[in-house]
Amino acid sequence: MPLVDIQLIEGVFTDAQKKGMIEKVTDAMVEIEGEAMRGVTWVRVQEFSSGAWGIGGKGLTTEDVKALRS
Repeated sequence: MPLVDIQLIEGVFTDAQKKGMIEKVTDAMVEIEGEAMRGVTWVRVQEFSSGAWGIGGKGLTTEDVKALRS
């Protein structure tokens, strides 16, 4: 049974976007492993507090990520 973790900074993605991630990742696993895997594919979305995730020694905030989108 596949278990896929998606880790995000809170406040960046909407509930609808997270739902879409779960659906698309599940579809990708089914494409690789076959339809029988759909019912046993687990996808978890974990969110971390703004600033609790760092890159290059600097805490990354929700605002930083949203600025990257622009």
